[in-house]
Amino acid sequence: MIRLVAIDVDDTLLNSHGVLLESTKTVIKRAISQQVKVVLCSGRPLAGVKHFLAELGITTDNQYVITFNGAVIESVTGKKLAESGLEFSTYKEIDCYSNKHDIAYNIVDADSQIITSNHNVSWVTVVQAWENRAGLLIRTPTELGETAQVIKAVFADEKDKLDQVEKEIIKKFGQKNYVVRAADNFLEVMHQDVNKGNALKILSKKLNISANEIMAIGDERNDIPMFNFAGISVVMANGSAAAKEYADYVTESNDENGIEQAFNKFVLSK
Repeated sequence: MIRLVAIDVDDTLLNSHGVLLESTKTVIKRAISQQVKVVLCSGRPLAGVKHFLAELGITTDNQYVITFNGAVIESVTGKKLAESGLEFSTYKEIDCYSNKHDIAYNIVDADSQIITSNHNVSWVTVVQAWENRAGLLIRTPTELGETAQVIKAVFADEKDKLDQVEKEIIKKFGQKNYVVRAADNFLEVMHQDVNKGNALKILSKKLNISANEIMAIGDERNDIPMFNFAGISVVMANGSAAAKEYADYVTESNDENGIEQAFNKFVLSK
């Protein structure tokens, strides 16, 4: 019996236009009425998923969300259970690498603000800031100061550009940090203990829910850690080949009622 469903947001929960299908809303609300916990697990901060939580009726203090790809676990009302950020020295190294190699980047702070020292701000960062709904600042690490709470750093650039530097960035920053390609335009750097799977493990322990009572749904490489933890792993038809290697089941795409299909198959009682 599934008691908790962990769902990635972009290209999984949302369709290609970034909105919730009516079928998705219906099955999630039905699952909640059957006492199933539905936990959004996203690279976005809370501010970037709050409007979707409201649409789904996930609004009370006993409902939870995993944000920043697992760096923050909190109630949907913003009470934090756990948080793991980047060291300031790592932030400075990333800033230096970005400017030296002309790879656009930003950081996201504890207030969900997106901050970059790139004066020629990439369109990817602009879209990210719009989705997060929490503002965009141009600041250097020196201007922010060492008291800055950096939750994650994101190399946010064209797909081809990130393809060229991904291995080098993993080699340079991956020894002491968790580096993951969260999407075509996002290569993220986080605290070494951070990933969606570890966050899901912490949350499930708090809720006294075992791994075999959890279903995880996603589409990308940053979802693999939660696939490894959950009892059932569901990957969207539009998901990456890497993610599909970990699937117990491949559902329809995010534009074709894939969430509804997965809930009907594994979660909802008839």
